[in-house]
Amino acid sequence: MNKKPIEILKAVFGYDRFRGQQEDVIEQLLAGQDALVLMPTGGGKSLCYQIPSLIRPGVGIVISPLIALMQDQVSALLQLGVKAAFLNSTLSQDEVRSIERQLLNNELDLLYIAPERLTSGRTIALFQRIQIALFAIDEAHCVSQWGHDFRADYLQLSLLHEQFPTIPRIALTATADEKTRQEIILRLNLEHAPLFLSGFDRPNIRYRIVQKQNAREQLIEFITAEHAGDAGIVYCLSRKKVDETAEWLRSKGINALAYHAGMTNDLRSLHQHRFLMEDSLVIVATIAFGMGIDKPNVRFVAHLDLPKSVEAYYQETGRAGRDGLPANAWMAYGLQDVITLRRMLADSNADEAHKRLEMHKLDAMLALCEQVHCRRQALLRYFGDHLEQPCNNCDTCLETVETWDGTLVAQQALSCIYRTGQRFGVGYLIDVLRGKLTERIIGFAHDKQSTFGIGKELDEQQWSSVFRQLVARSLVSVNFDHFGVLQLTDACRPILRGEQQLMLRKDIKPEKSRLRKKGASKSVSRGGSNSELWEALRAKRREIADAQDVPPYIIFNDATLTAMLETKPANRQQMALISGVGEQKLKLYADQFLAVISDYVGEHTISDTVTESADLFKLGFTIQQIAQKRGYKEETIYNHLSQALEQGLLVLRDVVELPDPEIKRIEEAILSLPVEQQNALKPVYELFDGQYSYGVLRCVRASLQYQTA
Repeated sequence: MNKKPIEILKAVFGYDRFRGQQEDVIEQLLAGQDALVLMPTGGGKSLCYQIPSLIRPGVGIVISPLIALMQDQVSALLQLGVKAAFLNSTLSQDEVRSIERQLLNNELDLLYIAPERLTSGRTIALFQRIQIALFAIDEAHCVSQWGHDFRADYLQLSLLHEQFPTIPRIALTATADEKTRQEIILRLNLEHAPLFLSGFDRPNIRYRIVQKQNAREQLIEFITAEHAGDAGIVYCLSRKKVDETAEWLRSKGINALAYHAGMTNDLRSLHQHRFLMEDSLVIVATIAFGMGIDKPNVRFVAHLDLPKSVEAYYQETGRAGRDGLPANAWMAYGLQDVITLRRMLADSNADEAHKRLEMHKLDAMLALCEQVHCRRQALLRYFGDHLEQPCNNCDTCLETVETWDGTLVAQQALSCIYRTGQRFGVGYLIDVLRGKLTERIIGFAHDKQSTFGIGKELDEQQWSSVFRQLVARSLVSVNFDHFGVLQLTDACRPILRGEQQLMLRKDIKPEKSRLRKKGASKSVSRGGSNSELWEALRAKRREIADAQDVPPYIIFNDATLTAMLETKPANRQQMALISGVGEQKLKLYADQFLAVISDYVGEHTISDTVTESADLFKLGFTIQQIAQKRGYKEETIYNHLSQALEQGLLVLRDVVELPDPEIKRIEEAILSLPVEQQNALKPVYELFDGQYSYGVLRCVRASLQYQTA
């Protein structure tokens, strides 16, 4: 190709601009020079060698340690119209000979090959007969004998420099401390190659580490509360625990499979294939799983056991959120993890120097777990990277570490749940504890219970905080099938009996919110009425992927589907502007996805007068100003905005000025209405003695309908 790198980036891959140091690395290779690239997972390492391979004469040879990664990347490239193939042990002799003929006829742009095959005399002889654009050594940290992913075959890769001294080489990794970098340079003869260090930060990943109490219950709470229906990875230390955890998750309704080295090759391959192909599958694995997994929409990585090092933790958590969308890295750890890992180190056959190094790495991992300041800053500092300000996207940034003795108030709250029959939500329970005489409380005779009015010393927000933490610690469960009622768990018994002290977080009290003058800019939610289009787009992607037997994200990843959801393109020209839609995919798939969007838009068009009011609100006009400008009553404008809320065009907190606990109370009141009255607002209006206008109530109901659609 004679095109420039930026032209190939757009035409083939569908992106408008390079990220970070990608362009500099590409220019280095185009000039025939070597490069060592350290770039975080999801940072776009593969483009650094794929684009030069399309420009330089010959074929780009990519050395990759894992068969699954080769197959995945080749499938993705073929979708883009790039001529790519792989050579590994899964191929028959006829298939190998066919690919060798393609190489000799200069019919390939990229060839992926396993390191053990590269060192054979047959392969070297073949490579000496063809024109090679470059050598790319992926997962270059595998060359380090001190690393956790050491591969002996990587030690032979110095032959590339010896046999093909004029062909540029690029070594790439996402995980390498200073010692590992030096070993890569030494063993691969890259002493003269510049280091392109893009930093280790993965800002879309939220890091969270909790003390292990009941790890399985903590895990299921984490998954069901935040990642129902999402793809994720759960890491365990032992094969036995992997099998037990996967089986237990399945018993709880989670679509989960096990993966570890003790399984047969066929079963491991099947489970890995299913993980790549299915949207909502959780894989429970030892560290045998993951390196090179290219699935972009893994929404969470959870650790039920402590990783052996910060490097392992960083690499394993890095498998979440490769598409750049928000993802969670969650871990539960306890004293037993430390004892187990230290015993494993002491019993290993490694020499004393290696044991000391591994013990140092374990201590660094423990220090990260006990961190009370920004966890991300500590993580990056370990790799020699620097973050100026706290990230505000980890547990220690988002949650205060100040605590208070909440044993008594917890007992009061738990007793209140029990004595009211475990049939009510937070708002009702708070009213009972604070002694509020409402019609419902009197009707149920809960004003006669011993817990009525015993919690007047705390305000509503403080009580809301107590209940939130009781739920978070699995002392109380939320029954979502029954409108969010709270129920006791067995774990709360020691608290009720006074056998255990409970320390609670002291939340920072938010200031009383004021009516927002503007609608804040928010990303489009996939929930509510938008979920219909989201599911329709995913279904179309699944249909196309199944027909070709490729993972759905090979067709379009979630980030590209999200862009379609937000912009709702109406024609090919608009579709071509979406990131991730290159010329080949535009030709292959645009019409099918445009038809899905067109059908949805046709069914969900709202009136011009509603749109006009919503647009004015987005521009910063208040409800009063819109009413005056358009000559309507304020209640009419509220009605317009409620329709926009029901369609997901606005966000409730931008329309209604109420603290979250008050909104929750209104929502609970609406949800608690009998089925035949669920569309009536008068009972809710009267329940709160006219405290909230019908317009406000209508907006809360509309938002609730959008969330639960």
